Amino acid sequence: MAKHSRQQTSSDEAMSSEEEPINEQFNEEEDEEELEAVARSADSDDDEAAGDAEGDGGQGNEADEEGTSNAISKRERERLKEMEKLKKQKIQEILDQQNAAIDVDMNNKGKGRLKYLLQQTELGRHASKLTEEEEDEECLKGEEDGISGNTRLVTQPSCIQGKMRDYQLAGLNWLIRLYENGINGILADEMGLGKTLQTISLLGYLREFRGITGPHMVVAPKSTLGNWMNEIRRFCPVLRAVKFLGNPDDRKHIREELLVAGKFDVCVTSFEMAIKEKTTLRRFSWRYIIIDEAHRIKNENSLLSKTMRLYNTNYRLLITGTPLQNNLHELWALLNFLLPEIFSSAETFDEWFQISGENDQQEVVQQLHKVLRPFLLRRLKSDVEKGLPPKKETILKVGMSQMQKQYYKALLQKDLEVVNAGGERKRLLNIAMQLRKCCNHPYLFQGAEPGPPYTTGDHLVTNAGKMVLLDKLLPKLKERDSRVLIFSQMTRLLDILEDYLMFCGYKYCRIDGNTGGEDRDASIDAFNRPGSEKFCFLLSTRAGGLGINLATADVVILYDSDWNPQVDLQAQDRAHRIGQKKEVQVFRFCTEYTIEEKVIERAYKKLALDALVIQQGRLAEQKTVNKDELLQMVRFGAEMVFSSKDSTITDEDIDRIIAKGEEATAELDAKMKKFTEDAIKFKMDDTAELYDFDDDKDENKLDFKKIVSENWIEPPKRERKRNYSESEYFKQTMRQGGTAKPKEPRIPRMPQLHDFQFFNTQRLSELYEKEVRYLMQAHQKNQLKDTIDVDEPEETGDPLTAEELEEKERLLEE
Repeated sequence: MAKHSRQQTSSDEAMSSEEEPINEQFNEEEDEEELEAVARSADSDDDEAAGDAEGDGGQGNEADEEGTSNAISKRERERLKEMEKLKKQKIQEILDQQNAAIDVDMNNKGKGRLKYLLQQTELGRHASKLTEEEEDEECLKGEEDGISGNTRLVTQPSCIQGKMRDYQLAGLNWLIRLYENGINGILADEMGLGKTLQTISLLGYLREFRGITGPHMVVAPKSTLGNWMNEIRRFCPVLRAVKFLGNPDDRKHIREELLVAGKFDVCVTSFEMAIKEKTTLRRFSWRYIIIDEAHRIKNENSLLSKTMRLYNTNYRLLITGTPLQNNLHELWALLNFLLPEIFSSAETFDEWFQISGENDQQEVVQQLHKVLRPFLLRRLKSDVEKGLPPKKETILKVGMSQMQKQYYKALLQKDLEVVNAGGERKRLLNIAMQLRKCCNHPYLFQGAEPGPPYTTGDHLVTNAGKMVLLDKLLPKLKERDSRVLIFSQMTRLLDILEDYLMFCGYKYCRIDGNTGGEDRDASIDAFNRPGSEKFCFLLSTRAGGLGINLATADVVILYDSDWNPQVDLQAQDRAHRIGQKKEVQVFRFCTEYTIEEKVIERAYKKLALDALVIQQGRLAEQKTVNKDELLQMVRFGAEMVFSSKDSTITDEDIDRIIAKGEEATAELDAKMKKFTEDAIKFKMDDTAELYDFDDDKDENKLDFKKIVSENWIEPPKRERKRNYSESEYFKQTMRQGGTAKPKEPRIPRMPQLHDFQFFNTQRLSELYEKEVRYLMQAHQKNQLKDTIDVDEPEETGDPLTAEELEEKERLLEE
């Protein structure tokens, strides 16, 4: 932890007779005095510059007088003046182009910035759970994006000299993730952990992989500028760094000769120069403005803080070894500097949080810490210096239940012409998404779950192969005192898993996109607490993002795999991270002979190729899954699906399943090794060939008409419409032309109540039973209303009155 004495020493050393001192804390009077002093100094500098200019002019006039008799000298001077004019025009053109490119990039990044931030904090939590249609839309968007997403380096950029430690590479990946989402950040690692190197490596990454050479500006205490220059030359010598410091003559030389658009990548300057030379520095649009010892801007009224806000920049990165203090004013200043478009004024902020006392202020501080968390990284030496235990990944393959086969087959039959002959990529993505839902659990389709009444029982397990596998695996893990993280991309699947864990009596926590900030933190604390009885933690794969540490778990189950392998790696890192004391086992579930096998194989290839590409100093990645590859994925395993209607789930014991999974994983690793060796032999400009994952050529193409000829059921005639409801489309697919049934009511389930909670369980049970009776009766009447010669059911109940509904809510809140 940084000591205040060090900060004060740095500040004292930064003072000189030529430059005005800037203290860490400013009050209003000091600001005015400092502003006047800087203004006087700037005026004097301008006067000196003006005197120099006059002197130069005088000399020029004398030279003109001496050269009047020499026509050749006159023409030469005119030529030199014209060249100087053209040079200035060219420099200005380069500067304008550079600034315009940065402005365009800033606008593009700004579009997704707020959405990303809100997804990472409680400000953007969903008000209600997703419907099937909404979740399908989100899944489709993820599959439309294909493998595009966050970059994750597994090796350091080749332009970085020396060897980065693992936690420093993790810090670089964190900085890259903020960059890709257009977010400003705070790197707050403890002193001595290499914050300077991590920052330089970010600039090196932008130059090497993004083609962004700057300009960047580093603003730091004067005493650290030399160290910054040395570190840049040592770790990333390809960066052209200029130190903007010195007396007026030195600065004039730097302005005219070095600080010129296209001639430098990084400008390193002091806090004082950022104020005095703001006219010069504001000519540039900066890619990154990096502020070292960022606690100096925690007072938003200080002259330094006001000046730094004047600069036009894409990104702001704050570096500090001092942990954030529980001071509302300092936190607000940081938020205002990092997110000025959201936290625009202190007055609005005060009205927003309605601070009225010390207790309220403390609560607001806690909320602000949560808001800061997505773009704040702080690690301690005691954590990062410990070596991480190994991580072992095993792919566990499982068959499909009879119900899954029925749905999988129906999906393929419904779009036979698309699957057999190929079609629009959008339609193939639709089919791929629905097939993956079927692999997870058939209850993800509306109307598949038996009921009402909807009951929790063995049918949750027996109707899905992955649930059978999970049901075998969890008891073994429980027996050996392991703790488990279960990840899925679909929040409605987490609902099914939650019902299953309750049914089996396993204690668990859950985080998904609907979880509020306080509940999220409480769940993490409950799981990580020493002696915690929580056995499982359910998480949506993309939930949480930054800042979740679940290293008290040693087993990760990937119930389904993401299109982007980096997302799955991030999920694994929730457990395999600093602080982990056990070997981490990762079990990746895969439904055999289905689209999932190809999705996983493609992910492995993508990881292997990305590592190869980065090692060779290139960054060329295919952004989406092409149509031919999608078609091959959808077709894979269809022959096995149509060959039998019976379940392919085996009765093998879990140890045997794991052993077979290890063999399958080893085979895939060997295949990836050969793939990498083959890829190395390719020409470096043959990127398209590198990403061609089509293993089966045209001669091995399956004839779907032949496969399904004996199983084909003539579907009802359908009309192809450009716009259609995905939910209704696949609902009809599952019915296979059957008559439409009235929508079944969602029967409310009584929450799990414990004796120690002192709920009025008797009265709550009476209210729930009355509500369920009424819903069942109404649904039955709706089903029979068009049926002839069937007696109506007897009146057995009434809906809950307003008083009873209010009573139920009150009893649940007690």
